[in-house]
This record gives sequence, structure tokens and C-alpha cells, in this order.
Amino acid sequence: MSKQNAIFQDVDLQCRVNNRAHHTEEMDSDQLVVRRGQSFSLLLLCTDTPPQPPDYQLALVLQMGKKGEVVVRASSSRAAHGKWWFSEQTAQTEVLLRIHSPADAPVGLYSVTVLLLSAEGHIVEQTSPYSFYLLFNPWSAADSVYMPDEELLQEYVLNENGILYQGSWDQITSMPWNFGQFEKAVVDICFEILDNSPAALKHSEMDIANRADPVYVSRTITAMVNANDDRGVVSGRWDGEYSDGVPPTRWTGSVPILRRWSEGGAQRVRYGQCWVFSAVACTILRCLGIPTRCVTNYASAHDTDGNISVDYLFNEELESVSEGRKDMIWNFHCWVESWMSREDLPKGYDGWQVLDPTPQERSDGVFCCGPCPVQAVREGEVGMKYDAPFVFSEVNADLVCWIVHPDGERTQASLNSGTVGKNISTKSVNGDYREDITANYKYPEGSMKEREVYEKAGKHVGNRNGRPRQLQLSIKHAQAVHGTDFDVIIEVHNDGGEDTQVQLTITSNAVTYNSLHRGECQRKTAELTVPAQKAHKEVIRLLYDHYGSCVSEHHLIRVTALLQTSGPNNIILQEVNIPLKMPKLHIKVIGEPVVSRKLTALISFTNPLPVTLQRGVFTVEGAGLTEEQEIQSPNDIGPGQYTAVKFSFKPSRAGLRKLLVDFDSDRLRDVKGEATIIVQEKKV
Repeated sequence: MSKQNAIFQDVDLQCRVNNRAHHTEEMDSDQLVVRRGQSFSLLLLCTDTPPQPPDYQLALVLQMGKKGEVVVRASSSRAAHGKWWFSEQTAQTEVLLRIHSPADAPVGLYSVTVLLLSAEGHIVEQTSPYSFYLLFNPWSAADSVYMPDEELLQEYVLNENGILYQGSWDQITSMPWNFGQFEKAVVDICFEILDNSPAALKHSEMDIANRADPVYVSRTITAMVNANDDRGVVSGRWDGEYSDGVPPTRWTGSVPILRRWSEGGAQRVRYGQCWVFSAVACTILRCLGIPTRCVTNYASAHDTDGNISVDYLFNEELESVSEGRKDMIWNFHCWVESWMSREDLPKGYDGWQVLDPTPQERSDGVFCCGPCPVQAVREGEVGMKYDAPFVFSEVNADLVCWIVHPDGERTQASLNSGTVGKNISTKSVNGDYREDITANYKYPEGSMKEREVYEKAGKHVGNRNGRPRQLQLSIKHAQAVHGTDFDVIIEVHNDGGEDTQVQLTITSNAVTYNSLHRGECQRKTAELTVPAQKAHKEVIRLLYDHYGSCVSEHHLIRVTALLQTSGPNNIILQEVNIPLKMPKLHIKVIGEPVVSRKLTALISFTNPLPVTLQRGVFTVEGAGLTEEQEIQSPNDIGPGQYTAVKFSFKPSRAGLRKLLVDFDSDRLRDVKGEATIIVQEKKV
């Protein structure tokens, strides 16, 4: 048909109507983003009354891949399960096309072309191709990520604001995070990440077909979030040297990280640690439509040799003498759980799956972990895909401390089966508070069921705590505030009938959250006589002058006490991690919060340290409020000095929004603050 006689004029993708029906209206109003297994509509605009059957008929062709290498033709009548099809309704010069995608269609960027065919099936005319994104659909019962509870969907798919839990198991702290999965162009970046995976670059057609499976997609994401093996997003670093990048503690959201990666041509973003990896993965998976939540495991084991045991080796001076790849217990470790069915496993393992993007150990030759069914971890089914033995150890390993003597002989100083896997936490669906999900991962410590699970997992279970000791050693402390001196009390209890001579060695070290030592703060050794049936208290005062110069950005002090006697069971060792309490930033928002109307935020705080802070910088961001901004502190901040900065922004989206702020300087990092803002629609 000649150009002047063309019937097709345009195609209206009806983005606003479709996106609202598919829960993607926050993502974009100018780009079509729909979910699989749910119909959407296109409006075909014609110059005249469209030709009708039997002389002519309409057809739809869909293509995927950078070169359009995957072609799908939609049927013009209701198709069998697993096929695309469409219906049409003509009204004057318009044709409403209702397109139905299968609930197991591959997710990704599609293009759709409308064809006008002759009775013989020849192409008479065709539109330009129009692109749209197809996502997983947790609202559809036929989708393998289906989640039947609307309240859970609001949190685990649609909520752009989150909370990450840090600190220690007995002093849990919370950190707000901007997931921002609906911010501008984030969906494009998420599929760009999938397109840069080794599998996609090597065999595009096979990768596209596999994107129908959330198990495949989520496992790919855990590998691509870290930059260890591929063109991944975030480079991890834990040694405190971040001068050629951004310190992990400075990030307050995923969007600046994703944008830097994309704008840099898929170059890794420096630097992240476990909460950054998990939060970025959560953003991507929620954006793709897989219900996901961030999880923190306290006292999390990193078992390098797979024996479900973490072994610490010390010499008699309490110096670590572990060699090679060391087992470790991280003060906390963050991963994500994603919700999906596991058709690749026996029945009973659907639901929450552990996915850990932090590069710790290789899985199938790549730094990734999961998806591993939480139920498999709880039941000790370590043969289930993927990486169940490693996750089981993270929440169940024993901690064994050894003293290595000058002659090379080892003495077991302590064995603790209740240290690892405490207070496993996630943000509650019902608000900004913590939900404890430890019972999802393990039976109660010491219960018969727990012992059965240990044996099933191949772990020897005896009397894991040994015989009662005559001497007991404990470490106590009040809340420690960063910048102040504080006392730690070491108590030695003698439950026996005779006075006992002991040697007590106490050390304090600055450590990172994943147990790397940054320097010794103080040390004390004492020869004591502990009276029968009594206790001796030894006090060590930790001075800021000693810990301030070597404390890590995680603000942790580890106190270790070693008790030695000449009798049987003659060595006892105890350790505690002491988090230093940090100040908070205060944020005051001035103005009426309305879309596109200017607001001003006043950010202030008081330096809690007895030293001057230099090179201070405030980093601000908020989904629907403002892109990432940096504001330099106008001056150095003296000890105890108050400082304040102002900045202005215009909200871009209505609703409940959170403004997140971080402060970093040369001597004080990871100071956070947040403000909740309810933004109204612009009045017409």
C-alpha cells in the first residue's frame, strides 16, 4: 500500500492506564512497563475505517534481544497456555488491541509491531516497532513469584524506602536506605545489568529464554551485583582505603550506585560492603517484580573449609596466629530473601530464598550465592540448590577458640555452639521497626529438633559445651559513646571450694564489622587469686586517646579476655564486640511539600569527638525528592562544636517520601539522619 494511502497513523501505548493497572505507574508515565500474565491495551490509530476480515487481518509480532533475535508472533485468538495472543475491538478509525502475555514469558525489553495482512497472509502495511518492558508479576497466581498478600506486596515490591540493620546482636542499630526502584531510568539499568552478564554476552538467545525463570534471574543478579568475575556493579573493599572511590558507609541509597555504573559504561563502582551489595540487589529484584527483602544475620559465620565450625587461633599473648584463608565471624552480615516457587526442587521449598551477592565464596566457579530455600536451611537439607551448606554454616556454625603454644601444640580454650546466627532481622511489613525471623532459619538453641537438624546436616553433636568449669569468665560494659572514655568489667567467678591462682590477659582491638583487625588499643595482664565461691572484678578503662586513632568506620571495639590456670581445663577465653554509639543528624524541612515546589532542608549536628573534624561532607538523596547531592561543610568542626548546612530541592513525586543524609569527615564517618516528608500533588 503506498504511503499516501497508508491506513496506520500511530499507536498509542496508553502508558498511564496500563502502568497504573500493572502497578508500575511510579516507575514511568511515558514508557510502557507491564507485568506478565496480565493483559494490557494498545490503541491503533488509523486514517480511515480499518480494513476488516476476510480481506484483511491484523497481526502482532514481538521481538527481544539487542538484534531482535528472538521473535514471537501473537495469535489473533485465545491461545493455548504459554502463548501470546490478542483481541481487537474497532470503533470508527481506532482499533483497541488487548494483548495477553503468558505468565511464564521471559522478562525484558520487547518491541511490538502491528501488521496488516492480506487474505493470503502477505504484509500490506506495518507500524514502526514500539518498545515496552515486561516484568515478573507477583499479583498473578500463575506467575512463579506470586505472593497472595497485598500488604506484603506493598512492602516487598512497591516500597522504595527500607531499613538495613547493623550493629551487634545485643545492640542492634538501624540505617535507612533509599531503594529507589521506581526512580527514572532504573528499570533500564536493571536490564542493562542482565544484558552484561557473561551468559547474555556469550549466548543471548539462551539467556533470553532463561529469563522466564526467577531462579535463573535472581542467581544472575547475585553474581552481577558484585564486580569480582564480570562487568558487575559494585567492587567490595574492607581494608579502610577508599581514597580512589566512595567509602561504603557514605552510600544511603542504590540509585547513585546504579547510575554511576551505567553512565561509566558498565565500569565497577568503588566501594561496597555487605549491606551495600544486599541493598542494591534488593532494588534490582524489586524493580524486576520479584518480592524481596533485606535480611541481617548477627554473629554470621564465614566458614572457609565447610566443616560447620569457625576456628580462631591465638598465641599465649592473645595475638591471632590463623594462617591462610581464615574462618571468621562477622558482627553482622546482610543478604536478601526473594519469594518464588522452586519447580527445580522437590515439593516443600517454595517461598523465601536466600540470595547473597557479597563475594565470599565461589559457587559453580562464580562469586554468587543462592537462591537457597530458607526452609532447607531450617531443616538441615544441605543438598538443596543452591549453596545450602554455606548458608547453613552462616547461621549454625560452632565457634572454637584455640591457644597455640610455642611448641605448636593446641589447647581448646572455648567451644560455643550458641554464638552464631542470632537475632536474624528484617524490616517489618507493618512499619519502620524490626521483625525477628530467626525461627525461619533454625529451631530453638538446645532443642531436640535442633540436634536432629545438626545430625542431618552431617554435623557431629555431642555435649558441645563440655563439663561445667570451676572458673567462669564474663565481660560486661555500659553503653559506650564514640569520643568518650568508658569502662569494661571482666569478672572471674570461682565456683569451686578452693582459692585459685590465675593469670588474666585482656586486650582491646579496633575491628571492622567482619572481624578484620585495625589495631590494638590497650592491653592488661594481671596475676590474681580468686577466693573460693567468690568473684573477682578487673576493670579496664578504654580511652579515646587510645582507640580514636585506629577505630574503623564501623565503630567497633573487640575486648578479649584469656584466663589461664595450672589445673585441668586450664584455659578459658571470652570475647565481646562493643559498638560505639554514634550521634544523629538533625533535619528540619522548611516549606509546604508539594510536587515541583521548592523546599529547603536545614541539616545540623554537634561534633561528639574531642578532636577537630576536617573535610566534612554531607550527602543527601531521597526517592521522589532529590537526586544525590553533596554539600561540603563550610568550615572545620571543632570539639563539641555545632554546625549546620542548608540545601534546596523540588519533590518530583507525591506520597510519603524519605530524605536521607550521611555525614563523613576525616575522623568521623557514617553519621546518618532522615526526615519523613508527605508530598502533595500539585494543585491545578
